[in-house]
Amino acid sequence: MNFCVVGAGAWGTAFALHLERCSRPVTLVPRRPEQAAAIVSARENREYLPGIPVPAAVAVTGSLKHGLHGADVVLLACPAQTIRQTAAHVHLALGAGSRPRLVVSLAKGLELGSHMRPSQIIAEAVPATLIGALSGPTNAAEVARGLPAAMVLACAGDEASVQELQAELSGPTLRVYTSGDLPGVEYGGCLKNIYAIAAGICEGLGLGDNAKAALVTRAVTEMVRVGCTLGARRETFYGLSGFGDLVATCHGVWSRNREFGQRIGEGSHIGDLLAGRKTVVEGFETTRSFAGLCSERGIEAPILAEMNAILFQGRRPADAISALMMRELKRESAPELARG
Repeated sequence: MNFCVVGAGAWGTAFALHLERCSRPVTLVPRRPEQAAAIVSARENREYLPGIPVPAAVAVTGSLKHGLHGADVVLLACPAQTIRQTAAHVHLALGAGSRPRLVVSLAKGLELGSHMRPSQIIAEAVPATLIGALSGPTNAAEVARGLPAAMVLACAGDEASVQELQAELSGPTLRVYTSGDLPGVEYGGCLKNIYAIAAGICEGLGLGDNAKAALVTRAVTEMVRVGCTLGARRETFYGLSGFGDLVATCHGVWSRNREFGQRIGEGSHIGDLLAGRKTVVEGFETTRSFAGLCSERGIEAPILAEMNAILFQGRRPADAISALMMRELKRESAPELARG
C-alpha cells in the first residue's frame, strides 16, 4: 500500500517515520508549505520532533494534491477541531481522480458543536470511502525512535481491507490489533485526554499517589458508562484505546494533557497556558464538547462535569476535588460498574 500522512506535527511525522521503517512508500504533507520546505532542507522536523532524522525515503511535499496522488491509504494526523477542514481539503484535492481505499483518523477529540467523532466528520467530507481510526498508547517521540508500542485499528466494514491494512501498519516495533467498535475506539481516545488533565491537576495540587490512583480507577468506570450509553462496546474501554491510552496519558511525563492539568493545579491561569502554544491540548476543547453531549443525553459523568467547570466556568480545582469526594456514597460491584 502507498501511504499519505496529512499533517506534520509530532505524531504525523512519527508515523511517517514508522511506515518508512517498515519499508512502506510514504509521503508526508505538512499543513504549511514553508514547514515542508524546512523539513526537506534539514531532513528533520525541528518544529515538532527535533533531534530525530527524517530519512530521504520519506517523501515530503507542500502540495496536498501531489501527496495524495496514488495513495491507497490517507492518514489524517491533525487536531480534532481542524479535521473537518482538513478532510474537506483532501476531498477537494482528490477531485474526480482515483480515490484512496481507506482514510484513517489519527485524531483524538470530539468536535465542538456537532459532538461528532473524527470518523463521522471524515465520512461526511470524503464520501464513498472506507473510514477508520487508529488509536492507542503511543508517544510520538518513542514511536519515531522505534521503541515498542501497540495500537488498535477500527473500521466499519470490509474486513479484508482492514486486515490488509493491519498487516501493512504492523512491524517489529509497532503491533496493530483490529476492532469492529469504531465508536468505542474513538470515544476512548477522546475521554482519556480529559481524565489526563484531571490527573495532572491532582499532581499540581500535591494530592499524592493515592488520589491519582483513585481518580484513574474511577475514570475507567466513567469512561465505560459514557461510552456504552453512546453505543460503544464495554470491552473496548479495557483495551489499548481505552485503559491503555488512559494509563499512558495520565502518567507519561511527555503528556501534554497531563502537564496542562498539572500547571492548572499549581495555579497557572488557563488563558496563559493556551496562549501561543504550537501544540494542541486535545482534552481542553474535548471536555467542553463531551460535557455538552452528556448534558444532551442525560449521562451522569461527575469527573467530566467537574473538569468542565474548572476549564470553562472558573471553578477552583480544590473545590472540584472536594465535590467529588463528598458525593453520595456507593457500593463498588459489578452491577455498579455497569451503572456508574
